[in-house]
Amino acid sequence: MAKRDYYEILGVNRDATEEEIKKAYRKLAMKFHPDRNPDNPKAEEQFKEAKEAYEVLSDKQKRGAYDQFGHAGVDPSAGAGAGFGGAGMGGFADAFGDIFGDIFGGGRGGGGGRSNVYRGADLRYNLEVSLEDAARGTETRIRIPTMAECDTCNGTGAKKGSEPKVCPTCGGHGQVRMQQGFFSIQQTCPKCHGTGRFIADPCNTCHGAGRVNQHKTLSVKIPSGIDEGDRIRLSGEGEPGVNGGPAGDLYVQIHLKPHSMFQRDHDDLHCEMPVGFTVAALGGEIEIPTLDGIAKLKIPAETQTGKVFRLRGKGIKGVRSHAHGDLMCHVVVETPVKLTDRQKELLREFEEINRGDAARHNPKAQSWMDKVKDFFGG
Repeated sequence: MAKRDYYEILGVNRDATEEEIKKAYRKLAMKFHPDRNPDNPKAEEQFKEAKEAYEVLSDKQKRGAYDQFGHAGVDPSAGAGAGFGGAGMGGFADAFGDIFGDIFGGGRGGGGGRSNVYRGADLRYNLEVSLEDAARGTETRIRIPTMAECDTCNGTGAKKGSEPKVCPTCGGHGQVRMQQGFFSIQQTCPKCHGTGRFIADPCNTCHGAGRVNQHKTLSVKIPSGIDEGDRIRLSGEGEPGVNGGPAGDLYVQIHLKPHSMFQRDHDDLHCEMPVGFTVAALGGEIEIPTLDGIAKLKIPAETQTGKVFRLRGKGIKGVRSHAHGDLMCHVVVETPVKLTDRQKELLREFEEINRGDAARHNPKAQSWMDKVKDFFGG
């Protein structure tokens, strides 16, 4: 099978600069490296193909021979091995120093292993808060799972009377060196996971982890005005670090409980306000509940369903706001139910009187009926 063009493999033009070639190769190496694609022969083949292309195009002499004679100009059997010294090797090492620093966490400059000290993971706790508590602020206590040092083994992970031993795979270094072709890389030891120690006889309580699951109770201050989706950060209350590393943080995610009366929209509150038939027609005064108590609201005569009354400053002052929001009262005119015979009689009499001048007393209904007639060609 004929080999693919090296420029095509790296996805660069034939006049690409050294930096463009290096950048293209780094991207492919990160994507197809065997350690990132275990049990994927195709990815391994693509990695090897990209590596071969880079070996040639990163070396000025080899690239010149390839540009002039194609694959025949860089055939290893024709003495191409000389190109691995000098400038070619330097460019190759520079590229891989960056690549494997990204993949395995090491750095350029020769060899030291990765630190075995790790920061603990951040945790999240979902907390439901009532609308009243969110508006005024409060303090609550939460119980969360955590990891603590095992009392049985004092955190060693080894059974009482025994102790961790030097890892036989890495010799206590926490790192193993892998040889691939003419270069080598360091990886975290798969047996001891970078600790350099191996527990042959694990503790029966923690099973070698050195830590056990427990629960702890924390106090959380809820600031006034907090809203749905806001987070409160408790520094150092996350998962403990490894080998003396700092603990992660705990993020308390706020969720507002549904309210029987109000719906929140940022700093504003909304509520439906049922208004009796006669009050809507004749006008009157009704009482409105707010988070601060009862407020009185004047309803003008001839108020219709859908009318919105704004009570300024009766909403919520958000965490990042300078003033309170408003309370928006949405009118819903209520049709009377369970009428007595006398009430029905009066309403029929009212309807009879109203029918004589419907366009004046029910303009929307009359306008709608006119549109219906026009629609049917009446």
